[in-house]
Amino acid sequence: MDFKDYCKQLAERVSNLREQIATEEATKNAFIMPFIQMLGYDVFNPMEVIPEMDCDLVKKKGEKIDYAIMKDGEPIMLIECKHWKQDLNLHDNQLKKYFVASKARFGVITNGIVYRFYTDLIKTNIMDDSPFLEVNMENLKESHIEELKKFHKSYFDIDNILSTASELKYMSELKSLIKSEFSEPSVELVRLFTKQVYGGVVNQKVLEQFTDLVKRSLANHINDVMSERLNAAINITEEPAQQPIQEQTAEEPTSKIVTTKEELEAFYIVKAILRNVIPAERITYRDAQSYFAIFIDDNNRKPVCRLYLNKTSNVIGIFNQDKNEIKHKIETLDEIYNYQEDLITAIQKYL
Repeated sequence: MDFKDYCKQLAERVSNLREQIATEEATKNAFIMPFIQMLGYDVFNPMEVIPEMDCDLVKKKGEKIDYAIMKDGEPIMLIECKHWKQDLNLHDNQLKKYFVASKARFGVITNGIVYRFYTDLIKTNIMDDSPFLEVNMENLKESHIEELKKFHKSYFDIDNILSTASELKYMSELKSLIKSEFSEPSVELVRLFTKQVYGGVVNQKVLEQFTDLVKRSLANHINDVMSERLNAAINITEEPAQQPIQEQTAEEPTSKIVTTKEELEAFYIVKAILRNVIPAERITYRDAQSYFAIFIDDNNRKPVCRLYLNKTSNVIGIFNQDKNEIKHKIETLDEIYNYQEDLITAIQKYL
């Protein structure tokens, strides 16, 4: 298997086993040690991996990092481990203490599902507040696999990693900022746009009026972009194939389920709303004869909503926290945006 296959195999292992993992030690054994091995290091060779390595601060003894990856007798990467249910935001400072007490240039904190990679871009030997790379094994992307590969024993090059770490760090922060602005536009962004379209004095009352307009315009723009891509994909799919026409026999079954353009457009509207709080890859759909359903993780036990779109009426049924379906009549698909809060509430238990 190549490195990509190992990554996907481990991601599948995490997804299948996590509910069986009850302790931090079990998390290490089931998820984190295989991750270290995936990077090409022998977890049973103390010349490559040292468990519970001392990271003593000044005048304080007993501080130990869970794993230290070694090269030429020196630590190159520290890995602090937590149980898979732990919130990593609560433990960043712990890794910072270990980082400053070692010569390692990279620090990782993980719960076996999410891996956050830190370095010292701002001040030497002082770990940055934010990671330059975050990898979620349950939402593994091709770009993340390529970045992980740089940490493999066979390809590890400090200068090469550091050369891209700064770019990754600031791109990640910019993406978070853009996501935040699209969800809740800041006063600065609203003022910037308002000045370019409004001829009068931009006072507080005008800003309040334009805040909602900017927010809706951003959401509509995302929807338009998605619709354009969807239409392009549909047009390609619908191009007639140059194949001989064969008569359909009575024995050949035909599906009565037809996924319409309107259903797919509604799906992308819901996806645009929910991607602010959950990775877009987790938002999926299934079509049925009487309705179009949207789920999380393609799991019918994680329903979000159902869409009943036909020539006479359009209805969206949104599941509440008790998984009861609450139906709302809509005149146009754009009215789905009016139920943004209800849709977000529907997925809270799946986060």
